[in-house]
Amino acid sequence: MRILVLGAGFGGLEVTSRLSEEFGDDVDIVLIDKAEGFVFGFSKLDVMFGKALATNVRHSYADIVKPGVRFVQTTIRSIDPAAKRVETDAGTFDADLLVVALGADLHPNATPGLVEGGHEFYTVAGAFALRDVLAEFPGGRVIVAVCSTPFKCPPAPSETALLLHDLLTSRGVRDKSSIALVMPMGVPIPPSPAASRALLTAFAERGIDWHPDQLVASLDASRKVALLADGSEMPYDLFLGVPVHRAPDVVVASGLAVDGWIPVDPSTLQTSFPGVYAVGDVTSVGTPKAGVFAEGQAIVVADALSAIIRNDVSSTRYDGRGMCYLEFGDNQVARVDVTFLSGQAPVGDMDGPSIDYVADKVDFGSSRIQRWFGREWSST
Repeated sequence: MRILVLGAGFGGLEVTSRLSEEFGDDVDIVLIDKAEGFVFGFSKLDVMFGKALATNVRHSYADIVKPGVRFVQTTIRSIDPAAKRVETDAGTFDADLLVVALGADLHPNATPGLVEGGHEFYTVAGAFALRDVLAEFPGGRVIVAVCSTPFKCPPAPSETALLLHDLLTSRGVRDKSSIALVMPMGVPIPPSPAASRALLTAFAERGIDWHPDQLVASLDASRKVALLADGSEMPYDLFLGVPVHRAPDVVVASGLAVDGWIPVDPSTLQTSFPGVYAVGDVTSVGTPKAGVFAEGQAIVVADALSAIIRNDVSSTRYDGRGMCYLEFGDNQVARVDVTFLSGQAPVGDMDGPSIDYVADKVDFGSSRIQRWFGREWSST
């Protein structure tokens, strides 16, 4: 039986690892991604703020050596979910079972002026390029802003503002700088009131200006002004933006997407096409677009595929739970747990921030690299 997994992020890596562990060479698993390697979202911030080197946080897919798994680095050109056939630059792949885990594509060009007058920090290339920009920034007016919804990793803009405070303070230019955080929500992390309260307190203590319920619609690069959706303006010297997110064009063209994203059964992650599943940021399952949620969904899908291979029925259902680590700066990290259930309001809680969760966060990353790539990892 051939299983085709499109996308090698949290979701794709977890699905293939679990199936390999159970079946080894008894199944034919093809994992496809256009990138050369995997980078954690938190590693992008580590590189941006000079805490890690880019070479130490990129994990090459060529290192994946798992029974039954073949990685193919190529660009996907078309997906036929009915036939479970995928056309790529490396040829055509037919499958018995198909998992779509292609995530969300980022479009800095979709926000007028962002490329010319600002920086985005959500792509790997954008985040890595900011390392030198931030190291050379002499201080001034900084805006961290969201340019569209939905967007991945809701805590990341808040983390960026807090880490910027630390960086500018360490370089002795915080007193001649301002930091403004512009987000489309009324609180930083709506599912977790505790985390939102803690962040708002941290912003107030550090003099970070909080602008809720606002989106940046465009930048006027010549005047160095951010234009908000309500028509107001904010001047800046350095602009760090979260760019527009969209499902990959190949997914939209396939007929899998409805209203921009792939709808799935919230319990099983199955699409409307038999034998075709989708996990992570590319779906409209209702959880935040974050790797830990994709990983949880991948566990459910792996169990479903295992049951099909064994000619059995899976009883595993997605519970909507996710956990992430939240950087507060000053070597303090919190742990946020959130549960999203279909038809119910999300429930979230937070522990910390404290220095204790710094090690936990390191262990989280190291354990995944050990599991997915079969090797030890230290990001420093």
